[in-house]
Amino acid sequence: METITLIADRDAKSPVAEAYRTIRTNIQFSNVGQELKTIIVTSATPNEGKSTTISNLAVVMAQAGHKVLLMDCDMRNPTQHKLFKLTNKGLSNCISASEEVREVIQKTGIENLELLASGPVAAPNPSELLGSKRMEQLLERLKPDYDYILIDTPPIMPVTDAAVLSGKVDGLVMLVSSGEVTPAAAKEAKQRLLLAGAHILGVILNKVELAHTHGYGYYYYYGSDGTSGGDIRR
Repeated sequence: METITLIADRDAKSPVAEAYRTIRTNIQFSNVGQELKTIIVTSATPNEGKSTTISNLAVVMAQAGHKVLLMDCDMRNPTQHKLFKLTNKGLSNCISASEEVREVIQKTGIENLELLASGPVAAPNPSELLGSKRMEQLLERLKPDYDYILIDTPPIMPVTDAAVLSGKVDGLVMLVSSGEVTPAAAKEAKQRLLLAGAHILGVILNKVELAHTHGYGYYYYYGSDGTSGGDIRR
């Protein structure tokens, strides 16, 4: 297996990895007293860094001893198999071709972390696959085997995939890039999720430049009630 280049694995003592651990902690304590096992991480628009964020979050959760499944539900632009240098056989094979899910889940080379890749795009409308009864059954079948199932979905504004799936999971975290997404677009993305019945755990504000970070980018995690949670630097 090739070496993985995710920073949370490559440089676990870096400020960036520490920041991902801060987000991990915020998520773990955001829903005390209720089950929080299946979690979507998505973004308002494309190219905001959601796939990199969720993969590093999966790494730090696994490093903490949790058994984690990273599920790539972005069938329009699958990324996770590339980040982990694995084959793209996975979710769509299970839903559309009825293949056994445990046969397509792959080890990542990181202890406690496995990947269910998106699989080849097999439908003209992936949102139909994600919203299907079979998808719901698949999630329920996998939940007993993992402490956390982290789900990468397409951005909210261009397509309905994240909204369709959000009602089937325990929580959702939205990533928004400062300076690239307008407040109006971010609010519209949030409204679409709420209308779909999503339980929004919070927002990660990405790519904010602050003077005291000495040139590092800055992320901040906000609780769904508007209170601040923790920070990520890169």
